[in-house]
Amino acid sequence: MTLSKSSVRNRLLQAMSEDDFARLAPHLEPVTLSVKQVLVEANEPIEYVHFLEAGLASVVAISPDNERLEVGHIGREGMTGEPILLTVDYTPHQTFIQVAGSGLRIRADDLSAAMEGSPSLKGLLLHWVQVLMIQTAQSALANGRFAIQERLARWLLMCHDRMDGDDLPLTHEFLSLMLGVRRSGVTEALHVLEGVKIVRTSRGRIHLLDRARLEEIAGACYGLPEAEYARLIGLPLKN
Repeated sequence: MTLSKSSVRNRLLQAMSEDDFARLAPHLEPVTLSVKQVLVEANEPIEYVHFLEAGLASVVAISPDNERLEVGHIGREGMTGEPILLTVDYTPHQTFIQVAGSGLRIRADDLSAAMEGSPSLKGLLLHWVQVLMIQTAQSALANGRFAIQERLARWLLMCHDRMDGDDLPLTHEFLSLMLGVRRSGVTEALHVLEGVKIVRTSRGRIHLLDRARLEEIAGACYGLPEAEYARLIGLPLKN
């Protein structure tokens, strides 16, 4: 059954014109996304692109000696497999599901063909690439110039932006990957936030109690990619 634009939750699909959405709709296939499921494998051809409807995906850079760091964070505001939009069929980065959810997938060839037939669709999706590049650059800036407390606040806000409610199903293992620090450093930073009643933690879950104060801690570390998303895509990143 062909999807209707009114039925989707993905923000990129919502931002498309009716004509552009109609180009993709017959090729979109609903899928369930499980934790640690790999959507893009490093250095292998990208067969499918996923428009997330729920959950979170991580884009991870991997060194030759298998050091790993998250460089991209994607929820229902975006799509995975962005190299396809640049006519590149594989990437050295891996993309996997960090928080279980669902999405709509389309074959990379079908998406490329639709883009060739529509300058407006191509333009919108290239704007998404620009937003993701800005997010990656801001992550590098945060890692190099901001303290762990500020960086943790930023990542929690980014997760909150992409999920429903205030419960964030994030493990210390994933937070360690996101921040590029040891798990003990994550634990200590979370204890500080918990001590001032900004978050409440339990096994594999963080409950956000005070977003305004979390934004104060993040300061200049947070907000630029989110503003650029609204400017370039035409919708706020968060529903």
